[in-house]
Parts: sequence; structure tokens; C-alpha cells
Amino acid sequence: RNTAEQFGLMSKLLHWLTLVLLIGAFSLAISMVNMPFSPRKLEFYSWHKWVGVTIFLLVLLRLAWRFANPVPQQPPSMPQWQRRLAGLSHAALYAILIVMPVTGWIMSSALNLPVVYLGLVHIPSPFGVDRALGEAMKIVHLSLAVMLLVLVSIHALAALYHHLVLRDEVLRRMMPWPARARQPVGKLEVRT
Repeated sequence: RNTAEQFGLMSKLLHWLTLVLLIGAFSLAISMVNMPFSPRKLEFYSWHKWVGVTIFLLVLLRLAWRFANPVPQQPPSMPQWQRRLAGLSHAALYAILIVMPVTGWIMSSALNLPVVYLGLVHIPSPFGVDRALGEAMKIVHLSLAVMLLVLVSIHALAALYHHLVLRDEVLRRMMPWPARARQPVGKLEVRT
């Protein structure tokens, strides 16, 4: 469970697993878009959809866990504007991670490309085949992908800024290994 100073094991696991899956989804997307039509391309599309559905489910689980386990407090030295910006960026990340798979599902369904999760569970579509809707959702899906890439980059850079420049605990408390207390930087004692 989360504490006032540290994220718990479940929060860390869900955070890093989401990142790994996002890397996989982006890698598949970049690979499959330029492939000639083939069984391999269809396989990549299926895997991409499976990863998208998994991310959607993980994000719902993350949100439920976050509501049940309040996140650690921000460092007292963090200005109010940074706290607000951090909150807004986290909300935007969660929103995109929920909406993006939904747009992918709508796009696939409208283009008559069924979503069958892990090759086992058919996710039905409330829409009939609608090429115009499918093409519109393709644009929305791609736009969300770009926004997600930008937000994740800003998120990572902000964490590194806190770690390397401000030297606070913001990044350390989400690292997969247990956090150790940072020793204050001071004068070195030289013994002869």
C-alpha cells in the first residue's frame, strides 16, 4: 500500500507495467503502419489491439487503486503551481490512456475490423460499419498518440528534473526498488 512518503508495490507495478505496454503498443504501431498487407501485418494489428485493451483495463485498475490508496504527498518545497501542473498532467495522462483504446475500438469496429481480445474474447461493437466514422476515429487515435507521447516525455523529464536538479524524492518514491533515504549533500571530511 502507499504511504505518505512512498508508493506501494502495487502502484509501482501498475505504473511500470503500463509504461512497458505503452512502449510495446507504440513499437507495434510504428512497425505495422508501413508494412505491406500480409498475415504478419494483421498479426501486428491484433497484438496492438490486445495491448490497447490491456492498457485500458490496467488504467481502470490503477484508478481504482489510486482512489483506495491516496498518493504520497508532494515535497513541501514544491511550489503550488508545480503541484497543480503535476495534478493536471496526471489527469490528462489517465484521460488519454482511457480514451485512446476506446477510439481504437470504435475505429476498428467502424472499419469492420473486429477486436478479439487475446484471440478469445470478441468485444462487440455498438456501431455498424461506418467508413467515415472509422476514418475520423483514426485521426483522433493518431492525435491522441502524439499527445500521449508528448505528455509521457514531459512526465519523464519532470521526474528527472526533480531527481537530478532538485534532488528530492519525487522519482525515487516510484522506482521499482525500495527507496533509501538520501544523505544530505555537505562538506566531505578528509582524513589523513
